[in-house]
Amino acid sequence: MKAAVYYTNSDVRIEDVERPKITDGEILVKIEASGICGSDVMEWYRIKKAPIVLGHEIAGTVEEVGAGVESFKVGDRVTAAHHVPCNTCRHCLGGNFSVCDMLRSTTFYPGGFCEYVRIPKVNVDRGVFKLPDSMSFVEGSFSEPLGCVVRSMRMAEAGPGKSVLVIGSGISGILHIKLAKALGCGPIIATDIDDFRLEAASKAGADVAIKATADVKEELLSSVGRLADIVVLCASADAAIDTAFKCVERGGTIISFAPKEPDETYPVNLFDLWKDNIRIINTYASPPADTLKALDLIASGSVTVEDMVTHRLPLSEAQRGFTLTARPEESLKIVIEPQK
Repeated sequence: MKAAVYYTNSDVRIEDVERPKITDGEILVKIEASGICGSDVMEWYRIKKAPIVLGHEIAGTVEEVGAGVESFKVGDRVTAAHHVPCNTCRHCLGGNFSVCDMLRSTTFYPGGFCEYVRIPKVNVDRGVFKLPDSMSFVEGSFSEPLGCVVRSMRMAEAGPGKSVLVIGSGISGILHIKLAKALGCGPIIATDIDDFRLEAASKAGADVAIKATADVKEELLSSVGRLADIVVLCASADAAIDTAFKCVERGGTIISFAPKEPDETYPVNLFDLWKDNIRIINTYASPPADTLKALDLIASGSVTVEDMVTHRLPLSEAQRGFTLTARPEESLKIVIEPQK
């Protein structure tokens, strides 16, 4: 079968790889849609494992079913999580699934940017979800990224009466804006350095869009009258982090959604955090319950996602997709459709 094999952001090759063979308890999924995640172009992270077939935001059709699988049949339309928790360790039992050792080690093979993917038994057991008949494959591929955002906003206790500032209006920022609106938060403020993305943020439901090069705190106070109860960091630059600390309200929450490189640091004024009761939370991955919630939000129309897709590309154009994602001017979400 054909696969897009990642070497670097500028070197993604279409190669012939062996079609996966499944065993008992596993399923084979024919990939219909696979979204390119911002993490797929974090070259400092991905290049360590290259060459590799990436892609974890998938939706497709069950092509084969292994012995013992009863919940799925050939022809089922599904999405599948690449990371699943054990549900038995102390972290899982405490509800903190994202730090489960199993969640951090599980995956499917070889990756979503190919024609067929093997879903291991443990993933089939707790990480494969049927798509409603009304849901497109492209919509289904958003279950993982939206699930990550569901977890983020759940941990921040987002809801009516909470103002939200989203710093960085890429795809994760736009999803936070859409979910914040669906949850009744407001006002919702967006920032970015790019005009195209600021316009996208406004279309997604942001009440105020502020150019990141401006004095965001002053603009926020001028337009809204107060600082933000929840600040979502969807960018990891020092300037973005600095803005977050300046713009969070007393008693507010900063969500660290975009990682820095492992050895990078940022100085924090611990006195101000203590004095103003500022909470910093980190969020990673989409545990099964949050993925299910994401699917419900998409199916109900509470969060629309297909309007964020700016490019739908065949597998043969995977390199173009990676280039667009790495240099996001005039693009938001790029989806690879291997069967086209």
